[in-house]
Amino acid sequence: MYVVTNRIKVKKGFAEKMAPNFTRPGALQSFEGFIKVEVAVCRDFEEYDEMSVNMYWENLDGFKKWRESDAFKHAHKRPESKPGEAPKESPLLGSQIVVAEIVSSIGTATQA
Repeated sequence: MYVVTNRIKVKKGFAEKMAPNFTRPGALQSFEGFIKVEVAVCRDFEEYDEMSVNMYWENLDGFKKWRESDAFKHAHKRPESKPGEAPKESPLLGSQIVVAEIVSSIGTATQA
């Protein structure tokens, strides 16, 4: 199993507003190998908040197909401004993708 983490720096106060966008039901759920998405928010930084969008995959092939898909492009498309309206300023300050293989884990203990 693999976890693909997108560490996203956002302006203070925006993480909670943006987090549900990553966990809405949609095309991602139908991709072979997809397991789940979790969003964690860290507020420990003075200048920004950081979201860790953790996507769990059975294999990297499924993730690569997702990244190359039209569904991915559509999900990451920025909304266009209305005519005569100034472009909206993005709360995104930067991001980094980290891909890791899960090589060891433990769950809760079962009671006898």
